Amino acid sequence: MTNVCRSIMVKISAVCCLLLLTACSTPDVSLYAKNEPKFELQTFFSGSLTAHGILKNRSGEVTRYFNATLEGSWDNGVGTLAEVFVFDDGEVQERTWIMTPDDQGRYSATANDVVGTGDIKIAGNSLFMNYVLQVPYDGDLLEVNVDDRMYMVKEGVVINESVMKKFGVEVGYLSIVIEKTAR
Repeated sequence: MTNVCRSIMVKISAVCCLLLLTACSTPDVSLYAKNEPKFELQTFFSGSLTAHGILKNRSGEVTRYFNATLEGSWDNGVGTLAEVFVFDDGEVQERTWIMTPDDQGRYSATANDVVGTGDIKIAGNSLFMNYVLQVPYDGDLLEVNVDDRMYMVKEGVVINESVMKKFGVEVGYLSIVIEKTAR
């Protein structure tokens, strides 16, 4: 093979790799920076909220339904969001998020069943958060990576889509509607 052919093959390989990498990328939250209504973390997750959702397995089959109550409060810029989920089989799960601002105006989040810290990014009407969640499975706890994407579709209403992965493989999907409740 000549040097010219080798050079062309290297360039074709590089272009193919670049195309594969960009095909696997996901949208960044900044894509939604101009969208309205603005997702104000402290405003939306303050007071009483309700949530209704479904959990799907990796095949896309709905495996569970749930309803939840959420109660949010803020003290000196630090938020607490207490969640109580009631599943269709009667199981109850509780999670309490602590959302802490940094000096850049961004937030990190921790919870009782989250390993480490979640990273919150907000732009326009959207909030993206990534974290590792401990999920009860077969009498044990399974750690899954969660990619949460929330979109405020109107004041007081957010649609949340989550993808759960284990070892980089999608293992579950979550769809939730979260609404502020009237006082």
